[in-house]
Amino acid sequence: MMDGSAPLTVENSIREEVDDVVVRFAGDSGDGIQITGGQFTLTTALAGNDLSTFPDFPAEIRAPQGTTFGVSAFQIHFGSREIRTAGDAPDVLVALNPAALQVNVSDLNKGGLIIVDEGAFTDRNLKKAGYTTNPLEDNALDGFRLIAVDITKNTLEAVKEFGLSQKEAVRCKNMYSLGLVYWLYGRDREPTISWLNAKFGKRLEIANSNIAAVNAGHALGETIEASGETTSYTIAPAEIKPGLYRTITGIEAISYGLVAGANKAHLKMTFAGYPITPASAILHTLSKLKQFDIITFQAEDEIAAVCAALGGSYAGTIGVTASSGPGIALKTEAIGLAISVELPLVIINVQRAGPSTGMPTKTEQSDLNQAVFGRNADSPLVVISASTPSDNFEVAIESIRLATKYMTPVMLLTDGYLANASEPWKIPNVDEIAEFPVKFLNNSDNFSPTTRDPKTLARNWPIPGTPNLEHRIGGIEKSYDTGNISYDSSNHQKMTDVRKNKIDGIANDIPLQEITRGDKKGDIAVVGWGSTFGPITRAVQKVRSNGHNVSHIHIRHIWPLPRNLETVLNEFKVIIVVEMNTGQLITLLRSQFLIDAKGLNKVSGQPFKVSEIEADILKAVKGLIP
Repeated sequence: MMDGSAPLTVENSIREEVDDVVVRFAGDSGDGIQITGGQFTLTTALAGNDLSTFPDFPAEIRAPQGTTFGVSAFQIHFGSREIRTAGDAPDVLVALNPAALQVNVSDLNKGGLIIVDEGAFTDRNLKKAGYTTNPLEDNALDGFRLIAVDITKNTLEAVKEFGLSQKEAVRCKNMYSLGLVYWLYGRDREPTISWLNAKFGKRLEIANSNIAAVNAGHALGETIEASGETTSYTIAPAEIKPGLYRTITGIEAISYGLVAGANKAHLKMTFAGYPITPASAILHTLSKLKQFDIITFQAEDEIAAVCAALGGSYAGTIGVTASSGPGIALKTEAIGLAISVELPLVIINVQRAGPSTGMPTKTEQSDLNQAVFGRNADSPLVVISASTPSDNFEVAIESIRLATKYMTPVMLLTDGYLANASEPWKIPNVDEIAEFPVKFLNNSDNFSPTTRDPKTLARNWPIPGTPNLEHRIGGIEKSYDTGNISYDSSNHQKMTDVRKNKIDGIANDIPLQEITRGDKKGDIAVVGWGSTFGPITRAVQKVRSNGHNVSHIHIRHIWPLPRNLETVLNEFKVIIVVEMNTGQLITLLRSQFLIDAKGLNKVSGQPFKVSEIEADILKAVKGLIP
């Protein structure tokens, strides 16, 4: 936070050195806020800082301009130390209109810096945002530092020589504000200038206008600095392991992981999806990677998508589909078919706030019950979850490994926060990732489509069209021995047991549960899964630094659970399960291990703050004191 005070001379100016900072850009959904945040992320990564981001935007395609429900925001937490979350509260808020200020000012740290477009604070815009008086004039912002600049006017002045229309010229104001924040933290403008030249290479007047806006915003900062109105800052590079890095979003990581996983299985991929927020971007990303033997298909609905993906698996590729909770509900019958016919299928669930369509652009972890139990009959499948944006890469590979080895559907749980957030990612050496090549059945001796591997219980995988391996599969129960339709009661018992035992046995093929942070036994274990990883590990780190015996356990494999998890949990006096739902993992742990766990739950559509988890841990610590 902005509490360091060691002066540092940078570019002939006195800058205050700080360890980490949280900046939030906010404005109307048409103001280019996500682009602004993306460019600041790029320059920050190139500066060598560790970082984590949180894009937050409305569900409406185009909410009425200037209204509070049309506000888009992008938060970035960056620093010279390890960064695990996007930050609890901003130190700097850039608000390009009154609505952006109204929605976000309550989150700002006291004493924080507010940068506003003074020209946007008209009577009309103030009324739209719900203000009865101008907060820039009525002392409402006392306790904060304020830079009120007519950004719109200054932008128009900076770009007037390039002949843009009024509408196009105003759109450059996000670059003006970006230039000002670049000055504030000593960021290099060159990466953004290069990006603008590349993006608008066919319309140089737009590229040059945006570049002029960036430079004008930076020049304003230099003027402010000369007048002594505010302090500028510097942040040293973080200590990061040597290697080749790039920033990556969760969506990109999933997509690249699927490509790598299919490659390691020696398979082509058939990805079939239907547009749904926030999972749609996986289809967008994979459609640009067809050079890796990928077939992408946008189906007419969710049911068609999963059936097409399953057809791809039947034909000898790895079938993959992606959706969010409502779409997963529609896919359920076909997922049950995949379980019945025992074909590999990867189902990606990018969770969002529900029920029904809920809040499409807000994050939640409420689909765990749906993933583990949400099908008719006894129909188990594998469920695993990603914990950080870049972790989606490894989890996608693991999903394909388990799906192909055990001939089963695998559901990968990520969420809206992880999908859109970004962080530095050390690009792996793909050659070092272990291969797990699929072996299709080619031998027709004593062929039956239900013949199983005695160890994994996975059935064989004959590709249609292979001579003498003609066969039928379907959703009606089939004979264990021949694969023919069977209504025999004892056979159904046997088939149900085998399908269950196959999934249960995967517990022997996944890593043992480890302690993420802390000791192997102690007073309190904070248990999480998915995107709660960052805030939990930071909260546990802070509490441990004060001498408390607290550990963090983060679960990747949700079903089946790691075989040693019960033993690990029993080494602690108090178990706190943190999740963004009303208590789904805790219910699962209680049912499996009969542990007396306590829940910390949140369903606001926003990620947990470190302070929320820290406070709950300290409350539990106090309860252990005699």
